[in-house]
Amino acid sequence: MTARRPDPAAVLEGTTVRLRALTLDDLPDLFDAIGHPEVFAGGWGGGPAAYRDTYEEWRAFMLEYLAWDAGNVYAVTLRDGDRIVGTTTLGDFDLANGSAHIGWTAYAPEVWGTRVNAEAKRLLLGAAFDHGLERVKLQADVLNERSRAAILRLGAQFEGVLRHTQPRADGSWRDTAVYSVLSEEWPAVRAGLDERLAAQTA
Repeated sequence: MTARRPDPAAVLEGTTVRLRALTLDDLPDLFDAIGHPEVFAGGWGGGPAAYRDTYEEWRAFMLEYLAWDAGNVYAVTLRDGDRIVGTTTLGDFDLANGSAHIGWTAYAPEVWGTRVNAEAKRLLLGAAFDHGLERVKLQADVLNERSRAAILRLGAQFEGVLRHTQPRADGSWRDTAVYSVLSEEWPAVRAGLDERLAAQTA
């Protein structure tokens, strides 16, 4: 199957969450969800020094940070009420080589440890492999232990650490832990996620 980019306007529906295209009109609600110091504390967005405590500064940061042109940028909403609880992106498409990257993911602290992340990743991985992709990469700052543990729980394979991939907001250099799921691994990963989600009601 020839690799194709999923339609960025398509809505991905789960049991608990809905992924739809993030718009500029969504940014105030997204700020309410993830505009908190603890979201940046683990390394998201460049780390604690990237945190902006006013909406105007945060909005300017998000307009530059998210992969608006290079990826499918989603609002992660709860199906019950369509309330935004985070954002995630399927981006860095290299269709000639059948690869893409799930990243730029942040959630409201209130949904940490719930089924939200696993279900959102289940939807994104499903969309990627349904469109013929061979490899989906996930990555995190080596210091972001929460994100690294969450990626492993998805069933992704650890590939290694790339050193000094980019500067953090405080000027220190970030080392990046890289993980991936291959198309041949997807049936087992999908089954594991489905079993996990069936057992996790919240």
